[in-house]
Amino acid sequence: MKSIFVLIAGCTLAMSVFAKLPALNDEAKAKAAEAAAKTAHAGKVDAYLLCKSQDRTAAYYKKAGKGGVDKSACVDPGAFVYTPAPATPVATAPAAAPAVASTAAPAAKK
Repeated sequence: MKSIFVLIAGCTLAMSVFAKLPALNDEAKAKAAEAAAKTAHAGKVDAYLLCKSQDRTAAYYKKAGKGGVDKSACVDPGAFVYTPAPATPVATAPAAAPAVASTAAPAAKK
């Protein structure tokens, strides 16, 4: 009995996965783009902080006389600045002329 219930529950959940979500509007797309840009910048900042901490560790290691380790070039990403991409205008094409059906009778073959 439990296996039937589990099967029915699994099928119900599987069917909900196939539900179609509505398309995003322009405002939601802009927010998603900004969130992606913030995430990318946060990744750059994290990489910079990791680089700086590795440089400090390498300097400590070198100071202790255990080897000659050179510092790498850490690039500071700076402050987060987001400039949204300009919206592309949608060009409206002129309406195509409707095809005119010929009302003439087809010519008889001889």
